[in-house]
Amino acid sequence: MADTLNVSTWKEAVEFAPGVHWIGALDPTLRTFDIILRTANGTTYNSYLVRGSEGVAIIDTVKEGFEDEFFHRLESVARYDEIKVIVLNHLEPDHSGALPELMRRAPQARLYISTRATTMLKALLRPNREEPFEYTTVTTNDRVSLGDRHLRFLHTPFLHWPDTQCTYLEEQQVLFSGDVFGCHYCDSRLFNDRVGDFRFSFDYYYAHIMRPFKQWVMEALALIEPLKMKIVAPTHGPILRERPRRYVAHYRELSTSSLSRELGDTDKSLIIFYMSSYGNTARMAEAIYSGADTVDGVRVSLYDLEGGEVAPFVDLIEDADALLFGSPTINGDAVKPVWDLLSSLAVVNLKGKIGAAFGSYGWSGEAVRMVEDRMRGLKMRVPREGIRVKLIPTQEELDECTGFGREIANILVGKEVQRGVIEFSDLT
Repeated sequence: MADTLNVSTWKEAVEFAPGVHWIGALDPTLRTFDIILRTANGTTYNSYLVRGSEGVAIIDTVKEGFEDEFFHRLESVARYDEIKVIVLNHLEPDHSGALPELMRRAPQARLYISTRATTMLKALLRPNREEPFEYTTVTTNDRVSLGDRHLRFLHTPFLHWPDTQCTYLEEQQVLFSGDVFGCHYCDSRLFNDRVGDFRFSFDYYYAHIMRPFKQWVMEALALIEPLKMKIVAPTHGPILRERPRRYVAHYRELSTSSLSRELGDTDKSLIIFYMSSYGNTARMAEAIYSGADTVDGVRVSLYDLEGGEVAPFVDLIEDADALLFGSPTINGDAVKPVWDLLSSLAVVNLKGKIGAAFGSYGWSGEAVRMVEDRMRGLKMRVPREGIRVKLIPTQEELDECTGFGREIANILVGKEVQRGVIEFSDLT
């Protein structure tokens, strides 16, 4: 049945492994998810039912408003009094929307959540009940028995909330992965070997949801890769039953720096971005570049934002160790290409990267300070105050820019004692 199934009209549960059913819901008309993601053909809210010899487990629920589909499919394969276990791999509302009603219908069931999920459970669900739910917290390698079936938990925080975890059905080798390996792609045929081409959606989802947490992705992969896996069942998008390991391997590729293969083991990457109205900020950028390039162990790159689109720079920025932004001040502000680049960096983990700013100005020169504030907001380190030059830089000022570049590069490789991070109180 699964090979020809179209669940847009078929309302029963869909079995995809012995005793394992999809009981989720389809949302084909959704076009924006969590404000930041476009969803060209909607999404799915995947929920799963596992039947063992001593009871039934429900793994994740659906978004509020889709409970009817969820409960109808659940009722097609199980009674509520059979439910022994409810697992929430993630407490975001699109996964927990039907939980209050499910707990009301199956009060004997025990709720299992990660150790980091307790405060979120109270915050998300307290308005629905006078008393919080009873629950058990679990972490990596904790297990729950359904008799002849066993669920094992994997602690995978920050993918993409602090509370996230995965659940592994040992006997059937099914990984219920939560948001990991998911995507916003709605196709009623459900399975990766039957649906349309969802590669773009898979990579797009990773880039906007998982990319800021690459460190945590790699830690999760260390737990997931050793598992025997016949099926990966995420909470959004196709169920991965055909060659599921290729999606796991793809996550490792997406999370591995390509720049590390180009630079030496100890080399650092410093990138200078600038935009110039009359060539003055450009002259500063070139002087800073020449100074930074004199420091051994630092690979320096210089990019004029007038000559490139923002999106391709994001990969460079993610792999870089230091970022310098140059902007003239126009109408009391930094120029739009610089802001466009800075605003695109919400999907990148910049914490701890070194940052600095520079620019030419005609009147007040606010751009440098504004860019520094933005870098601090992105959790970058700003080890010294940026350089501002009024109109055309003199040779003395260009020499200062050269020294500025050399100083930032030396800070990057630890050759020079850093000045304290500039605080708001230091600005004049």
